[in-house]
Amino acid sequence: MDEKRQSAPVVVEETLDPDDWLDVTRLAHRVVDDAVAHLRHVRQRPVWQEMPRGVRSRFNEPLPRDPQPLEAVLRTVAADVMPYPMGNVHPRFWAWYMGSGNVTGALADFLAAIQGSNLGGGNHAAALVDRQVVDWCKEMVGFPTTASGTLTSGGSVANLIGLTVARNVKAGIDVRGLGVAAIEKPLRFYGSDQIHSCHRKAVETLGLGNRALRRIITDADFCIDVFALRKAIAEDRAKGFQPACIIANAGSVNTGAIDDLEALAALAAEEGTWLHVDGCIGALIAIAPRNRSLVAGLERADSLALDPHKWLHAPFDVGCCLVKDAAAHRDSFATISEYLESTSRGLASAEWLHELGLQTSRSFRALKVWMAMKEHGVDKFGRLIDQNIDQARHLSLLVEATPNLSLMAPTSINIVCFRFDPGGLDEAALKTLNTEIMLRLQEDGVAVLSDTTLRGRHCLRAAICNHRTRYDDVELLVAEIVRRGNLLVGMR
Repeated sequence: MDEKRQSAPVVVEETLDPDDWLDVTRLAHRVVDDAVAHLRHVRQRPVWQEMPRGVRSRFNEPLPRDPQPLEAVLRTVAADVMPYPMGNVHPRFWAWYMGSGNVTGALADFLAAIQGSNLGGGNHAAALVDRQVVDWCKEMVGFPTTASGTLTSGGSVANLIGLTVARNVKAGIDVRGLGVAAIEKPLRFYGSDQIHSCHRKAVETLGLGNRALRRIITDADFCIDVFALRKAIAEDRAKGFQPACIIANAGSVNTGAIDDLEALAALAAEEGTWLHVDGCIGALIAIAPRNRSLVAGLERADSLALDPHKWLHAPFDVGCCLVKDAAAHRDSFATISEYLESTSRGLASAEWLHELGLQTSRSFRALKVWMAMKEHGVDKFGRLIDQNIDQARHLSLLVEATPNLSLMAPTSINIVCFRFDPGGLDEAALKTLNTEIMLRLQEDGVAVLSDTTLRGRHCLRAAICNHRTRYDDVELLVAEIVRRGNLLVGMR
């Protein structure tokens, strides 16, 4: 051994570990102090601000080849990154549908990265945390303990997993082995005209094509028309198609509308179709003490997608797919690989979690949910959901009581669709006016809304999924919209 070592070339062995651990400890303490201050003073900062051209240009710098001190790197982050966030942790960020994070979850992400476990599976603590968080998700929404589940990057992948299992179960063949071309009758999936765009991506990814996803009209409340759905299923059967899956909204992306889950579960049972519920917006209402009845029937789904990074306020990203038929779930993704054989003891003596989804490499995203749930308890998260729904209803009442503001859709949960309408303007002019109001609110750092179009009518959209929001923030929003709207109308 000594002779071999002496004959080997002399090299300097390197590592990414620091030369001075005490200096890193000092810097890490400063980072934590700055991070806590960043959240503590979030109200004093703009919700969003445009990045100056000089700062933006620094993100075009070439690949760094020479090292620089960590302290200098942290200064750059403090100057060029931290002041220009998307803004979703701010109490007046209500665009699209974003959670607002929490301090404990941020610390958990740090600890998860330090521990460094790969959640592809195995016999170790992180895998047990992952499985426990999935079990908690099942309990929160009323799924049986025998159900299966997996954590994902978010709702899009969670929905893709659920629809993959639905396709495989309803294909009538071994679709994994033979492919979709071998399916005797073309499959049909059904959802309302309000379903999220991720479902189109899913059916396309599954090789079924966009035409396999039939959009069903909605009623005045933007819920799927069950009669029209039943008629569409009958039409497709008569044409030789195979109705395979109904996709229900437990909170639609545009308005928060919740489909009649009980009626859809009954129809799915009658027609022999799979029932998948997209609950990424509203499934967790199941833990809200005053509003849980809104999602009655959720537990009857065959599969369910939900997002802990929304109403459990976990830092991005973490979603979850639950599947009632555990065997069907595993059969849709499990593989046999000689390099991932299980053993009777040791690290490979536990189940491989990657066999429940697409990724073999999986981050320890469960820890941020696990720690925050332990710190606050599920009841508090339920009360915060009720609080956001109350705030949305308060905003709706303010809109209805304020001249020149019009409510554009019923407010069923925490999404409010409305617009500034002084009268006398056509649809194109109203869209221009309201878009300008929205952009000025963003650019002034006052509030961030998004917009949408409902049956040809453009409107502003406030999705209140934020534990930092207060009633004063909602009232400020209304006042600032009216002020800017009146100013813009006066300038015409």
